[in-house]
Amino acid sequence: MDFDAYAQTAADLANAELSGLEDLQGFFGDRLWWAQRVTERDLAAFRRVKRKFRDVFVKGAEGDDHTAVDILNGLLEQFPVQPRISGHRGGDWHMHVTGRGSSVASEFIAGAAWGLSAWLCRYKGARFGVCADSRCGNVYLDTSSNRCRRFCSERCATRSHVAAHRARKKEAAAAAV
Repeated sequence: MDFDAYAQTAADLANAELSGLEDLQGFFGDRLWWAQRVTERDLAAFRRVKRKFRDVFVKGAEGDDHTAVDILNGLLEQFPVQPRISGHRGGDWHMHVTGRGSSVASEFIAGAAWGLSAWLCRYKGARFGVCADSRCGNVYLDTSSNRCRRFCSERCATRSHVAAHRARKKEAAAAAV
């Protein structure tokens, strides 16, 4: 199992816009199997868990691993992992984290919570981040070699650096007058 990919799904969910069922369907993108099965009940579960995943990232980034662990343990109890082997088109065997008949929310959240828990155990909360751009606030997994990442994306980093540069220029011009 690719725990990093499962952990990334937790970050993606924490950052997702979930105003309605259409947003949740769009969140799944080309994973049509999930997008076509999702219900309003799933949407309510995703909204609740989205906040909890965000809290895990915030607490981890603040160095409060104990609270992050408590939140994750609660999610693992609520959405237990029940591994099973699955295959499509006769042989591309892979693992699923829940039993047949599970709701979209149960299957997705169980995997995301499992992956995020594995990430926390491996790297500690120091590898969880919240974007340093005050206009963003997205969460991310810090995969940098020296734990130096501060932004969720290159776009936010560039936007923040350009804004800081313009502010310095404006301040210097005002001081010269």
